[in-house]
Amino acid sequence: MIKSMTGFGRCEITEHERKFTVELKSVNHRYLDVSIKMPKKFGFFESSIRTLLKEYIQRGKVDVFITYEDYTEENFALKYNEDVAAAYLKYLKQMAETFGLENDVRVSTLSKYQEVFTMEEQNVDEKELWTILEKALRGACEQFVESRIGEGERLAADLTGKLNTMLGYVDFIEERSPVILLEYRKRLEEKVQELLDNKQIDESRIAAEVVLFADKICVDEETVRLRSHVESTMKALKDGGSIGRKLDFIAQEMNREANTILSKTTDLEISNTGINLKTDIEKVREQIQNIE
Repeated sequence: MIKSMTGFGRCEITEHERKFTVELKSVNHRYLDVSIKMPKKFGFFESSIRTLLKEYIQRGKVDVFITYEDYTEENFALKYNEDVAAAYLKYLKQMAETFGLENDVRVSTLSKYQEVFTMEEQNVDEKELWTILEKALRGACEQFVESRIGEGERLAADLTGKLNTMLGYVDFIEERSPVILLEYRKRLEEKVQELLDNKQIDESRIAAEVVLFADKICVDEETVRLRSHVESTMKALKDGGSIGRKLDFIAQEMNREANTILSKTTDLEISNTGINLKTDIEKVREQIQNIE
């Protein structure tokens, strides 16, 4: 089972007239990069949130959105700030004396001035809040992981198809290589025969030339390694786990082998096959970037 690094999860939990809503979304990233957006008053939960997320996520750029609603009537308390009221009265009296105005301040008027009365949030039980938040986080994470697994399965199926096509290209190159030698020997013999004007051909010289040519264009090692890389990738997809970095490295190695094959060959058919091979390797590598 493999996971894509693209995912989404959402969960709402309401308990004791308090509601937490958690949303997670992610895209591919080389490492685990978590961004958390939540009310400032819950900043002390950040370390616990990051620790919990690591239980579910190994790689990806993850955005976490947390909202909080409190429906408890006793959550806020009205506070009378006597010092603030006294300061207002002092300056209002001073203004009346300075400008010769009537000091007509009433209680109802004074109570409307800023900060005379304030609403203060009461202390809440952090343990109780974390219990609710943790449930919301785990619910969102479970949905998030399910979406990543679903996308990962689709990726694995598509990658497996491309890898099988690549094995077909490798088969063709291995089958075509001996034919190139036979064709080269035939052309060489015809050319020598033409130059010697039907005289006796030195078979040992012909054989030596063919050996040199074969050594120059030989891609046996490259095709063996390439086949091994493709099969290793297919096995890793089947075994599952956090394999994105490993597969990215293997894809680089496959690309290197394909480049070597193209640099060695003088055959048009193998060149065309090598180009198709490189094209599929690039497609595979792009998709591997999305695997956790």
